[in-house]
Amino acid sequence: MNGTIRVGNLWGIPFYIHPSWFLVLGLVTWSYSSGLATQFPQLSAGLALLLGLMTALMLFASVVAHELGHSFVAIRQGINVKSITLFIFGGLASLEKESKTPGEAFWVAIAGPMVSLLLCGIVTAIGVTTTASGPLAAILGVLASVNLALALFNLIPGLPLDGGNILKAIVWKVTGNPYKGVTFASRVGQIFGWVAILSGIVPLLFFGSFGNFWNLLIGFFLLQNAGNAAQFARVQEKLTGLTAEDAVTIDSPIVSANLSLREFADERVISGQNWHRFLVTDDDGQLVGAIAVDNLRTVPTAMWSETQIKEVMRPITESTTVQSDQPLLEVMQLLEQQKLSVLPVIRKNGVLVGILEKTAIIQLLQSRTQPNPA
Repeated sequence: MNGTIRVGNLWGIPFYIHPSWFLVLGLVTWSYSSGLATQFPQLSAGLALLLGLMTALMLFASVVAHELGHSFVAIRQGINVKSITLFIFGGLASLEKESKTPGEAFWVAIAGPMVSLLLCGIVTAIGVTTTASGPLAAILGVLASVNLALALFNLIPGLPLDGGNILKAIVWKVTGNPYKGVTFASRVGQIFGWVAILSGIVPLLFFGSFGNFWNLLIGFFLLQNAGNAAQFARVQEKLTGLTAEDAVTIDSPIVSANLSLREFADERVISGQNWHRFLVTDDDGQLVGAIAVDNLRTVPTAMWSETQIKEVMRPITESTTVQSDQPLLEVMQLLEQQKLSVLPVIRKNGVLVGILEKTAIIQLLQSRTQPNPA
């Protein structure tokens, strides 16, 4: 997953760490250990470093808890959580699909900030009720303030932040169109991105100050991800209403199981067709397997006339096919997830419709974006 390291599972959810996280962990540990050593001179250097590391780990645990909040609500809605990843800007819970309604999308989005606010309240209550003092009080104060900041920052109403997903759900509810919600929230996210970039560049240019350099990084992060979300929403909107059958390749490479290898070679291979793999159907038109041109080499040429394709073909499992009425958007996501370029399309009775290529979906999108001639 883009260089991430899998470290295990959290309640059945794959948990990954991006290498940049270790850099942030080191910086946070050093920062808080230095602060504790300055604030409490009686602490030894080793103990200050240990407390700094513990504080950093608890802060990242707070980020994980924030993402688990999103994950648990999504799971309650029947949405599978593919992974949770820690990276330089925090955490990300990767969901298998979107919520079905704007109300459900709202609760998934707000769950994370609610967990962070709850943790802030719990840590604050512990500090007050136990009358903690010294380094422990300082650590509790840091945990409470960071969880509060985590909640408030994520409530900024722009994608890809939680506040952007909340805004998306609200616009979706008002307009009845989820893609308008994504587009609007993405634009707001891009505005906040530019504001963050300017707040980092201006002090740097005019005063030579790097104090807001982190704002610069956050701004670029918001701009890139908000733009990607808007672009994906436009793709989703263009694919809405289309099914797998709408993108099936005309004259798909299909041959009969009863065809001899000689007939197959003469009619489909030597005739100049550029396909290297053909789908095989029975007399009822149902998909029964596939044969590649290279499979011809497994049979001596002298036996091609008396050997039928069904004797050489390889079976195809249902997991490698899609239904003809399946939404094209789901098919595109399946191609991306399984890193495939081609999928057979069948009807519910098993009859083969043809093949669907990833390039065909791209061409279909391009044709729907071109203006109609007057």
